[in-house]
Amino acid sequence: MCGALKSNRQTVILEIISNEEIQTQNQLLQALEQRGIHTTQATLSRDIRDMHLSKEASADGGYRYVAARRDTGDHMLRLQKIFRESVISYDVAQNLFIIRTLPGLASAACSAMDSIEVEGLVGTLAGDDTAFIAMRDNAAALALYDEIQHLF
Repeated sequence: MCGALKSNRQTVILEIISNEEIQTQNQLLQALEQRGIHTTQATLSRDIRDMHLSKEASADGGYRYVAARRDTGDHMLRLQKIFRESVISYDVAQNLFIIRTLPGLASAACSAMDSIEVEGLVGTLAGDDTAFIAMRDNAAALALYDEIQHLF
């Protein structure tokens, strides 16, 4: 039963972001509530991650949630675009690679990192404007830092 609820909720999320300019998780929560779907912020965050939703520039100059495009095979180009348009800074703290972004775009940075094969990547966690990339060890975090510096 739980899987059916999740599947239904995710289907409705795709419908909402396809038809409305949803810029924040709170807006998405409200849109779900209006359709009779009650969920938590944590569950919605997991859905966004599981569905590989990201944010892209909208016509009004803001950012909106969009479904991942399945026809783009070059994840590095996507990562480069996200970094150019949204990353303010990045640094290493032991085995963590930390990315500071414009407000609301940390999840896009995490999604991009999750979509490429990064050796030593354990997992990602996004706040509003900060992304934490957990690496297996300090050396892996430094290697990622060097690779990102080389790319950008």
